[in-house]
Amino acid sequence: MELYQDIRPGRQVIQAYGDGGFRIAGVRRQGSVLILPDASHAWPVADLAALSLDSLDPVLSADPPVELLLLGSGADFQLAPAELRTALRGRGIGLEAMATPAACRTFNLLLADDRRVAAALIAV
Repeated sequence: MELYQDIRPGRQVIQAYGDGGFRIAGVRRQGSVLILPDASHAWPVADLAALSLDSLDPVLSADPPVELLLLGSGADFQLAPAELRTALRGRGIGLEAMATPAACRTFNLLLADDRRVAAALIAV
């Protein structure tokens, strides 16, 4: 699926997703990804069972801090584990879980509004 938003240069806009990966700021990335407004990282999480607070370290250590983490749970919506929601809330980070396609679109919209958003996206 092709996506496009008018976002200022240097931002990690998600241009496409599918076929097991993403195109972010002109670069094809295979597999799951963790995206901050100014950087993208390979993310070794293929399903929610592998999700942990440690796997989100780039989000937790971001400077300036991330306000909201979008969790793309794959092709279908799955609720994030309660322990993770609680741990992130305790660090001042909101968590919104949704299917990966919806998380991609939402990330671009919030990025266009210059929000401190991150996305943890399981590839579809």
